[in-house]
Amino acid sequence: MTIGRLNSILAYWLLPAEPSREFFISMIAKLASRFGAPRFEPHLTIYATRKGNEDPHDVLRGALAGCQPFRLLIRDIQCSDEFTKTVFVQFEPSPRLSRLSRALQQASALQDEYELNPHLSLIYKKMTREARMEVASSVRVPFTEVLFDSAKAIVCPTSIKSRADVESWMVVATQSLTK
Repeated sequence: MTIGRLNSILAYWLLPAEPSREFFISMIAKLASRFGAPRFEPHLTIYATRKGNEDPHDVLRGALAGCQPFRLLIRDIQCSDEFTKTVFVQFEPSPRLSRLSRALQQASALQDEYELNPHLSLIYKKMTREARMEVASSVRVPFTEVLFDSAKAIVCPTSIKSRADVESWMVVATQSLTK
């Protein structure tokens, strides 16, 4: 499916390294199966902007030059009535992550404002408050921090409110963080 440039955004993600990656893939799959929700790759969005004429490969290469894998501390598990934050892992703020977000903004053709809120969603689904709270309280993450070792650029709709929106995401660039 092709997403038109006028109604799409370019999102930049950090991806968790193993073994956290496999844990999150499994958790997302279990919740998706249990609640009939879409499956998606575990990620932390670090910047999103309207899609311009930039080459996402160049943006990632430039912003991530010399960037080594790094860890973020988990604050807690939260939930909200926002579709893309139904139930999620909230991370502690990180100056290094903030610098990386700004570097992506500066490297982008359209430098839209972006409020960084470091989290990794576990399910995208419209649910009652009680159901969201039950899921959030049942999640047990067996580690206190997550190592992130790669990044992706994704083209997606400006508004993500359904399974079809999630399933329309297209990976347009991938970059490993240097070790």
